[in-house]
Amino acid sequence: MAFVAADWTILRTAGANPNEIDYVGDAHAGASPSYATTIELHRALQDFADDQTDGTEELSIVDQVPSQRGGVDTNITLLNGYHITPTAAEHVYDGSISQTHPVNGGQIYDGIQNFGTANSIQIIQDGARLTNDFWNEAKMIAATADATSNTSHRFMILVRDTGTDIDGRRLIGTQRVYSTVYNEFAIGGGTNRGNNVLALNATSNLNNPTAQGTIAALTFVIAEGYIGIDGDGNGADEFYYVEWDMNGNSKNEAYEYSQNMVREGVSVTPVNGTFGLDPNIFRGITHSVALSGGAGTWVEPESLSWGTGATAGTGQLLAVDNTAGASSTILYMQLLTGVVPAANTITGNGGATATAGTVTTQIVSTPPIGASTGTNIKGAYGVGIQEADLAAGDTLIDLTGAANNAPNNVQFDVIGLNITGTADYVLVGPDSAGSLNTAQMTLAVTLSGATETQVNVGTGNIPVDTPATGTIRVERDSGEFTRHAYTAIDGTHTFFTIASTDFSTDNATLTTNDVFISYIDKVATATTESFNTVFNATRALRVIVRNGGVTGPNPIVPIDVAGSLGSGGGATTISRVLDT
Repeated sequence: MAFVAADWTILRTAGANPNEIDYVGDAHAGASPSYATTIELHRALQDFADDQTDGTEELSIVDQVPSQRGGVDTNITLLNGYHITPTAAEHVYDGSISQTHPVNGGQIYDGIQNFGTANSIQIIQDGARLTNDFWNEAKMIAATADATSNTSHRFMILVRDTGTDIDGRRLIGTQRVYSTVYNEFAIGGGTNRGNNVLALNATSNLNNPTAQGTIAALTFVIAEGYIGIDGDGNGADEFYYVEWDMNGNSKNEAYEYSQNMVREGVSVTPVNGTFGLDPNIFRGITHSVALSGGAGTWVEPESLSWGTGATAGTGQLLAVDNTAGASSTILYMQLLTGVVPAANTITGNGGATATAGTVTTQIVSTPPIGASTGTNIKGAYGVGIQEADLAAGDTLIDLTGAANNAPNNVQFDVIGLNITGTADYVLVGPDSAGSLNTAQMTLAVTLSGATETQVNVGTGNIPVDTPATGTIRVERDSGEFTRHAYTAIDGTHTFFTIASTDFSTDNATLTTNDVFISYIDKVATATTESFNTVFNATRALRVIVRNGGVTGPNPIVPIDVAGSLGSGGGATTISRVLDT
């Protein structure tokens, strides 16, 4: 688009700002706003400067030179006090302008060019989102876009003011339009003269089809801080900086909720899961920092600061391995401004301090929760999900960077039980050739004491798909199989931990006496009784239901049927026949 002289003024005397170059045409949303490239502005100024006398622009041959080209068309310097106003800067694109403002001193407006398909871009500068996103105005996009080079936006940003670079001229561009695939692009080393590149695209997000208002109405419980979760079901916690509780919602709805949390246009008020930060700038962990020599108490979350001058920076603490400063060894943060700490003293706004050691850059996910397959979550770095909500196909990346594949948690149901009058007794155990397999395991240590607390069946002999807690039956020397609730299984799958039990009057002898898992072993308290475990391989089960009572819809003909626990769980619906 060409320079439109009628839309510009150049005033030799403009109050406190002489030699001011201003745009006075229609605003961006007006009937016919105009836009000029940096080289077009320079050529127009030179054209005015060779006139014999002033025109409306108050610039002629007798005045000082207003501008010069810096070797390329995209690098223009305004000279001798000539300067553009902020409004004028919004109507210039395709390059950079350096100038000395009579009040604000040295200023630089650097050019930004987005190679991509984004239809709306947000800019984070100096730890905050620039709210005046004039570059997203439809008429400016129409005037400055270039389909030939796949350019969606061209505009300028003030990156130096009062003779000082604004946050080292660092910028982050984000594309967070709800229902699109979010992405970001950083100009992390500082802008250069001319055009600086962003690469932001807006493509349809097939995993974010739900209306924004519908997703906003959902409720998730999101815990912040250093949290232990057994994401892979191996009995040992890994650690994460956030934990999502689905609260009855689906995994894909959680993904959509994460999209909604940080979408373009969201309120600047921090919400649960953005760690006290404006959701428009929340990105998750950008760096982990090793610590030593700590003191005080860290507060999750809190602002951090370090260094001076060229070594200065700020961040937001998202998690720390120990809130007691003297015991903390690593923290996890989002960098907000400046450079990362390097052997600096980091100070939290709660008063804790520590010396920074190795700093590791982490990959940032957009949105913060990670990716969705439509059914499962492939979590971003450090993002945890409540253990009870995990399912086969979910993957969590813990704070060490290790991938933890969720176990296949499955459930087996016995449906159709009676709880009226005399309730049914239901026993579900292992099946062998159509019968209850009471010899599933054999005792490895004799039980003969008055206070036995372990049932040992030998290393590795407890099946890996055994529920973490439940009941077992132990064969006594009398031949009776007694029921015992267990509260834990040791790490080598050798023994069950039970409540202190007297085996002194009826021993259970090693190698001759058997043990089996009674997956369900109780008087029914609900019409459907269930057990949960981690699927390993298809397991044949025996379902036994009996009721010889005289009240209610009983007695019944004893039920002894096969069941099967597969990768999707399993169920047996019993058919009750009265014993009349």
